[in-house]
Amino acid sequence: MSIYAISDLHLSFDPRIRKPMDVFGTAWVDHADRVKAAWEAAVSPEDTVLVPGDLSWGLRLDEALADLEWIHRLPGRKIFVKGNHDLWWTSPSQVNALHEDMIFLQNHAAFAEGAWICGTRGWVCPGTDEFSEHDERIYRRELIRLRFSLEEARQAGAEDIIAMLHYPPTNDRFQPSGFTDLLTEFGVRTCVYGHLHGQDNFRRGLRGEYGGVDYHLVSLDAVGAQPVKIRPIEDE
Repeated sequence: MSIYAISDLHLSFDPRIRKPMDVFGTAWVDHADRVKAAWEAAVSPEDTVLVPGDLSWGLRLDEALADLEWIHRLPGRKIFVKGNHDLWWTSPSQVNALHEDMIFLQNHAAFAEGAWICGTRGWVCPGTDEFSEHDERIYRRELIRLRFSLEEARQAGAEDIIAMLHYPPTNDRFQPSGFTDLLTEFGVRTCVYGHLHGQDNFRRGLRGEYGGVDYHLVSLDAVGAQPVKIRPIEDE
């Protein structure tokens, strides 16, 4: 049993939603078909896939249902956090009632393949250009949500924690943030995140070890539309 991760599916199967992703470049041509093929080739029904945000372009849940059903039909258990475009996600209890193989995290943690999965959407970090008082309020709220999630895992006796964020955990200067501080404080081993698109922006994402945590950028175009194996780590 393995854990994979891929973010930013940006689906729009509902005919009312017209968001062709190929306008953003060749990395997005037939992206849903490519994700499906790679997912089905790599992931077994016993595996878990982490999807840190931006699942659907739907604005309301009824507009996102076709996309969520498409994800549900893929093999494996799926665990999600909200992305900045997931405007349809307004009630955690409502979306968590959809399917047993789909878990939507908000203020909570989930157990998968020997690890506890924690996370939240995140937000832009202090030190980012034009960081505002409005950003500060959302940033602080997201830190609280992440702490709630990590505390739940700690209280369950977690020895291996994987964190999911939608936004990068630092600003583009890679300065420490409340997110990196929390993940280090709670002994998180691995953090996956998305949000960044295009070669110019991939450089702004933290990758590798930082404060004892191994960071992975897993947005769809950064990983070539292929889920990345997070566990087991081959050299463990």
